[in-house]
Amino acid sequence: MTPPPATPLPHHTADGPGDAPPLLLGPSLGTALAVWDPQLPSLARHHRVIRWDLPGHGGTPAEVVGAGPAPTTSIPGLARLVLGLADALGIDRFAYAGISLGGAVGAWLAAHHPERIVSLALLCSSARFGEPAGWHERAALVREAGLGPIAESAASRWFTAAFADAPQARALVDGVRRSVTPAGYAACCDALAAYDLRTGLARITAPTLVVAGRDDPATPPAHARELADGITDARLLELSDAAHLANVERPAPVRDALLGHLAAHPDNGSPAAPPSPGTPAPHPAEGTAQ
Repeated sequence: MTPPPATPLPHHTADGPGDAPPLLLGPSLGTALAVWDPQLPSLARHHRVIRWDLPGHGGTPAEVVGAGPAPTTSIPGLARLVLGLADALGIDRFAYAGISLGGAVGAWLAAHHPERIVSLALLCSSARFGEPAGWHERAALVREAGLGPIAESAASRWFTAAFADAPQARALVDGVRRSVTPAGYAACCDALAAYDLRTGLARITAPTLVVAGRDDPATPPAHARELADGITDARLLELSDAAHLANVERPAPVRDALLGHLAAHPDNGSPAAPPSPGTPAPHPAEGTAQ
């Protein structure tokens, strides 16, 4: 019998060739694996794509961060789950892309474990997600009242008004009620409350792409500019007509920016395969997409 892992692992899926360069994708608070569906087919052509779920989200139980009715976690704690997952899969160095909270996990890894990160992409993320009090209040609300109030306001945080009724948007909002637990959501709020990497951005040496939605109320473009200014040689892409889940609302320019970034910065030990005929030309990973 195979012994259980020494540390719990998050629920995850693997797509793409098993011998291709690995790419780990981190989700945002309140979402699960499906948040990356718009980019998955293209990314999995030439990468071994590993998507993982946050505690209490999708297939990952909230208990991975501790027992009890009100477990808590931190960005370093979530990063340890990701490193444990990579180790369990036999992955040493990997490219990483993350949305919001998932991006914060990647930024922390790049700052504290640079030997593991080949390249980094931060989508609608931040070095500090506002005042801790607001996150503590949200955690308390969810623990007391459940996820109903959060689900009701999710569309206005995640999408522009023009996109909020799209099928893709409705499916993700419905997922808050179906696939997220109050304990897991609140634990991740605790992680966001304690997170502040502003003084550590200069430690990130991995080639970095930063993507912002110009209509993002959760992490406005100023947050992305702070990341791009603080990380040496980071490239910034600001998308019009996009809010917090920019990769869902503007899937094509995000896909092309990621493909271009990954192709430009392959692991020297595991070079990326050349694009196949018909693969879209990479979108310039800087400037503004209209």
